[in-house]
Amino acid sequence: MKKIAFSAVLILILVLPNHEVNADRIKDIASIEGVRENQLVGYGLVVGLNGSGDKGRATMQSMANMLARMGLTVNNPRDIKPKDTATVMVTATLPPFPRAGNRVDALVSAMADAKDIQGGTLIMTPLQGPDGKVYGIAQGPVSIGGFAAGTGGTNIQKNHPTVGRIPNGVIIEREIPMSLNSLTEVKIILHNPDFTVASNMMREINRALKSGYAAALDPSTIALKVPESYKGRIVELIRFVENINVAIDMPAKVIINERTGTVVIGENVRISPVAIAHGGLTVEITTEYQVSQPSPFSTGKTVVVPSRKVTAKEEKAHLIQVSGASLGEVVRALNAMGVTSRDLIAILQALKASGALRAELEII
Repeated sequence: MKKIAFSAVLILILVLPNHEVNADRIKDIASIEGVRENQLVGYGLVVGLNGSGDKGRATMQSMANMLARMGLTVNNPRDIKPKDTATVMVTATLPPFPRAGNRVDALVSAMADAKDIQGGTLIMTPLQGPDGKVYGIAQGPVSIGGFAAGTGGTNIQKNHPTVGRIPNGVIIEREIPMSLNSLTEVKIILHNPDFTVASNMMREINRALKSGYAAALDPSTIALKVPESYKGRIVELIRFVENINVAIDMPAKVIINERTGTVVIGENVRISPVAIAHGGLTVEITTEYQVSQPSPFSTGKTVVVPSRKVTAKEEKAHLIQVSGASLGEVVRALNAMGVTSRDLIAILQALKASGALRAELEII
């Protein structure tokens, strides 16, 4: 018997109201303009695989090119058997203020039809930045944290065997020049632009420095002029500013992910007086297979006949009257009634359409 039922699982994350003012350090909600990571990428070869490598011509040609750079000429790349080699894309993140000789991790991803890169070694691979310049060299044994094996049509796999890491596998060869002490102005960039938070940050910085050095340019940018006492000591100035606490005013917002049934409700979400009634409809499709046998010694055939039955059930709607309560209280009342996540999402959308939900409703 086969049953199809429409249901959902409720996952609710509710941020409860807190009458205390939330304050975070500037370093937790903002960053310094220009102090950022950069992405590196390169094309390379992983060798030493146990027959799980590529079979394409691109791998053959890449191996021929590598051998040619080492002084070994290959007349016909098709003579190369690349089953123990895989072409890979190597990526890495260049941290702020890198220094030549420092090391960072490399991420290695198979590009062609390699089954896995377990036990392989990445051959020296130049990593380029967006400007085309080489900033690092990657090489080393690949660790995938899993495996893949199979025989006779049976396979077993743990994790993702075609992607691995090389801890500290990238040596930085080129530095990104940046002089902090020559700056006359430092710009602080908010991670989440907000007029109120930007204004609060400007006020707290000026209060801490006892002067009007900071100015809010827009909801995401605060320009800080370097005081004379901090000229040539920008690092110390940034350390001082980063540890200043700023009051955070979060917007009223409800986030819905209908695919997973997740609902996230902010602490400032409120609801106008309203009455809520919602009834659930459940549809069940049942399929039973019956065998029809022919009479003995007849020319008939045994056949399987499906028998389908469709039933629909609508639950009685409950009425809730709410008078200017927070949305958290409404959700708790709905949960007590046993509503599913899809019911809750439908109710939230209806509240927004009616104008009773005083918050932004975002569906992801």
